[in-house]
Amino acid sequence: MNTALVTGGSGYIGTQLIAALLRNGQPVRATVRSRSREADLRAAVGDSADLSVVVADLSSDDGWADAVAGCDEVYHVASPIPVEQPSDPEELIGPARAGTLRVLTAARDAGARRVVLTSSFAAIGYTPKPGAEFTEDDWTDPDMPGLAAYPRSKVVAEKAAWDFDRGALELVVVNPTFVLGPTLTPALGSSMYLIKSLFEGSMPVAPRARMGVVDVRDVAELEILAMAAPEMAGKRILAVGDGPTTSFLEVAQVLGRRFAEARVPSTEAPGDDLPRPIIHNDRARSLGWRPRDLESTIVDSVESLRGLGVL
Repeated sequence: MNTALVTGGSGYIGTQLIAALLRNGQPVRATVRSRSREADLRAAVGDSADLSVVVADLSSDDGWADAVAGCDEVYHVASPIPVEQPSDPEELIGPARAGTLRVLTAARDAGARRVVLTSSFAAIGYTPKPGAEFTEDDWTDPDMPGLAAYPRSKVVAEKAAWDFDRGALELVVVNPTFVLGPTLTPALGSSMYLIKSLFEGSMPVAPRARMGVVDVRDVAELEILAMAAPEMAGKRILAVGDGPTTSFLEVAQVLGRRFAEARVPSTEAPGDDLPRPIIHNDRARSLGWRPRDLESTIVDSVESLRGLGVL
């Protein structure tokens, strides 16, 4: 079986994707920003002989030609996701765009068949829309006043990918909503840090938001399905769980109901009532994808934090 390249291999989604590919019997080459991350990656996914690790940073051309050499399939997962928004938006926007183009250039030049790019619902649904109903045809306006650096970086990077001269290289984009679910690494990203904060009581009120949620394991499964499906070439795929969208207060309520020791907030930050978006996952489900239920995802998130000793 051909080796698949996974960029951002030591991250939250990257580790789950690598673990799933290895379980499927596919050899994996993973990129990390520095050699010091290799040990943590192998500890997270298992020290398999089918896993090789190379150093390649999105901010430099070095290493990318070697990383993609001989790989027919490329999963581009690497992208900065800050716990806090940077004071200078270009700290996120420039590297996200340039890094995406570096990976696509290397993949095209190496003759790869397909790239599955991990984008975000931030590139689809952060511009208000009548009815708050979203499909893959929607785009966030990157010039919308007040748009934070992270969603803008996702729009700019994804648009750059679609505009890139890919030649024979196929592109599929997966757009996850808010990602929760078990982490394989103790280095917490923003979503798992929020679960930890809600659980431990360090967040006195829940942030006011309405959002779709998807399990990180389901994102990994969907990306593998997207890589294999010929009909998905040139398409975006929304990754969101079934059922109504939720809020951070409702996530806290699940934590409080399932874990007696949780010190969760009972109120939401003040503000205007927000529309509850309707986010369609028909395209993902057409591939046979069946996402987990939200409560299982929340509970498994906590159990993984406990297992890693960070909760």
